[in-house]
Amino acid sequence: MGTHAGREGTVKKGSNTIAEILSYQITETAGTIEGAAMGAASKTVFADEVSAAGSMECYWDETDTNGQQALTVGAAVTLNIYPEGATTGDQYGTCSAIITSVGVSAAKGGVVTRSFSFVVNGVITWGAVS
Repeated sequence: MGTHAGREGTVKKGSNTIAEILSYQITETAGTIEGAAMGAASKTVFADEVSAAGSMECYWDETDTNGQQALTVGAAVTLNIYPEGATTGDQYGTCSAIITSVGVSAAKGGVVTRSFSFVVNGVITWGAVS
């Protein structure tokens, strides 16, 4: 099936599923450099270094010691991102990442949430769950 419900996804720190995930996003980008000589009528653009970064929001779970509690600012972690679930054959991405920010948010009448931002160290490798 080519379309998946968001509820199917999960994120793991190594082999540990991060608890209470509400949402996550990850974006891969490529820098560009111009290669047109002076006097050229149009730009010539070349791909440069590739980078990736992302974020995640969860309901606060202080008992998730191997997931949320291990995502501290400056921590180097392995993240495994499963957009369609973690069943054999599902696609997932794996990467080394540095946690760049951790936040907590609460509002009257709401549930306490945590947010995490990260940058990828290297590239995201995509494959199938075996």
